Parts: sequence; C-alpha cells; structure tokens
Amino acid sequence: MRVLLLGGGGREHALALGLAADPAVEQLIAAPGNPGIASVASVRAVDPCDPAAVAALAVETGADLVVIGPEAPLVAGVADAVRAKGIAAFGPSAEAARLEGSKAFAKDVMTAAGVPTARAYTCTDAESTGRALDEFGAPYVVKNDGLAAGKGVVVTDDRAAALRHAEECGRVVVEEYLAGPEVSLFVVTDGEAAVPLLPAQDFKRVGDGDTGPNTGGMGAYAPLPWAPPGLVDEVMRDVVHPTLAEMARRGTPFAGLLYVGLAITADGPRVIEFNARFGDPETQVVLALLETPLAGLLHAAATGTLAAHPPLRWRDGAAVTVVVAAEGYPAAPRTGDVISGAERPGVIHAGTARRAADGALLSAGGRVLCGTATGPDLAAAREAAYELVRGVDLPGSHHRTDIASTAAEGRITIPG
Repeated sequence: MRVLLLGGGGREHALALGLAADPAVEQLIAAPGNPGIASVASVRAVDPCDPAAVAALAVETGADLVVIGPEAPLVAGVADAVRAKGIAAFGPSAEAARLEGSKAFAKDVMTAAGVPTARAYTCTDAESTGRALDEFGAPYVVKNDGLAAGKGVVVTDDRAAALRHAEECGRVVVEEYLAGPEVSLFVVTDGEAAVPLLPAQDFKRVGDGDTGPNTGGMGAYAPLPWAPPGLVDEVMRDVVHPTLAEMARRGTPFAGLLYVGLAITADGPRVIEFNARFGDPETQVVLALLETPLAGLLHAAATGTLAAHPPLRWRDGAAVTVVVAAEGYPAAPRTGDVISGAERPGVIHAGTARRAADGALLSAGGRVLCGTATGPDLAAAREAAYELVRGVDLPGSHHRTDIASTAAEGRITIPG
C-alpha cells in the first residue's frame, strides 16, 4: 500500500510513525511534513488545503490511501477531491466536516440526534451574547463558531472577558458550563460501522494546575484508570451511533475520525464538542498503545469495510506525552531558535523546520516538540516522558510539569 499523509504537526508525526510501522505500507509520502516526519517518509511540498493540488499529488504518487491529518483541509473539501479521482481517503467530506467547522451546526446535529450535551445559544451580537451569559451564569463558556485551531474557546468567570471574546469572534456559541473531568474519545468510522480507540485526557491550559489561557494542548495520557466502567459503550450507544445516523439521514454521512470531547458530569457523560480528525496531542499517546496495524484500520474505514476489520489489539501499560512550547506561546510564540536533543525516539516534532544554510533544527511554531513515552503504568510513563523533555534544549521554552500527575496519584474524582 502506498499512503499519502497530509499535514506537518505533532499529530501527523505520530500518524507517520504508526503508518511507517505497518508492514502493509510499502511507501509513505507526507505533504508538507516536517523534519521528524522526514525520517520515516518521503516529504513533498504541497498546500494541504488546496483540493486540486492534493488530488493531483495523490494521482502522481500512485497513492492507495490518503490520510488527512488537520481539520482545515477537510473543511476545504480535500477528501472530496481525492475520492473524485477514485482514491480512498481517510477523512470526512466537506459537508460532514462541518461537525468541526461550525459549533452551531454540531449543536444542531446533537439536538436532532438526542445527544446529551450542554444547553447552548448561537449569538451574533453583544445583546444576545449578554442574555445567554446571564442565563447560564459563571463560569462563562464562549466558543468561536468556526475553526480556531483548538484555541477558540474561552472559559472564564469574567463576564467582560467573555463578551470581548465574543466580539472578536463575531459569531459564537455560548454554553452552560459542564463540571467534571474531560475525556477525548476517538472513533474510527466508515459512516455505519464504528470502532472506538482508547479514551485519553488532554490538558488545554498553558500552566500547571490548569491555569492560564487555552492552548492547542500541552500534554495528554492514556488510558484513564479513573474512567467509569462502561463509559465507552455508553458513549457509543448514546452519542456516536445516533450522531452517525443523523448525519446519514441528512445525506452527509460521516466517514473518517470522529473525535468526541466529553465532560464526565454528575449526570453522566456530556458532549463538549465534536472534531472531524485525530486530536493533538492525544493522538501521540493513543497510537503509542495501538498494536493493530494502523494503515489497514484507516483503509477499512476509507473503503467502507470497517465491519469486517478484526478487533483492535492494544499494548499493556500507559502512555504520556508532554508538549514543549516556544517562548511566548500561546499569545506570541517566538520561532527560529535552534533546537538540540530532538533526535531521540519518542520525541515527536510538532513545529520544527530545517535551516537551509546548515540543516540546523529550528523552532517553527508554538507547540514545537512532544516527549512521548510508554511504561507499565502512568507513573512510569510520566517519568519516561519527562526524561525526554529534559533532554531537549530549546531557548526560552516552557512545558507543564503536572501532565497526568493527578491520574497517576489517583486524585481524579467525578462529581456526584
């Protein structure tokens, strides 16, 4: 199988490692890739959000499967363009990707499907936003209706800050706050059959103790030793299958990766959001524990044969990833700093580039690297991940020191 992987972040590096390890993959091409991905794939320069250019590259390289990593190409219709060439694509159509592209659309689908989620209003002006904020009360939750690279949500006790965020976004969804630990559940689907992966938990706030502004994610771990028994079965029954049925009823079946973001509340699991692709950095830990060959799984979803795919196999133990971020992230990340210590196995490249003059590895984004490790339990995986982070030298960088600590110490509780 020849596989074309789109994207150039940490999620795509993790996907590239999984795809390259699959014996069925004879060639892996990545576009645009990054220096870490280049160690396991042939890298090509292409705009991943240009449907025609991606489809042409898929034809040129003789790809049997195109795996679309980021959300923007999905919303732009890249999967549609690839499938129009008769090539299998792992990723939903542009219409189905609206589950991530519009928070208001996703809420409409959830309501129609009877999915348990927070009450919400879609607002386009200060007056309607203010009414919604006052009805729900603090903490205030305001979400940009469109794509925002994982940073379009503000959760705050400051009403003025919530209003400012709404004004900056223009069109927002204001929700009631859901109290309880959060869970990320990835579901591979061909539109009918659906296979859940291991639940994970990520850390959105930039600082220890969940302080500071939201980011694209500062770390993650899997599995979740504190998760209620039967959680995955309950979410598949009450959330995933009703959502897939509603999308099919609308004539826009969802095939690809459905990301279900959940809060485990006193009343049970409630959906915070849907995404239309693998989450970052949760992908790093989930795929680190997946023993089943990745390409075959994604190809089955892309070709409508997922029901016949063998049950997934998982490695024992746990996985933890810790993000190393550039100075100034998330507000104004500094780029162009020289990085050392990033060549060891387990260091995932998220925002890196090579200097043309001498090939030096440079920071090229806000989230630059991830230290990803496995171990027999969370405590061991944590120590191994932080050992990788300690070996990285990036001037001015910062990272959280408490990724997976409360779970490893058995201190996570569910309300009620």
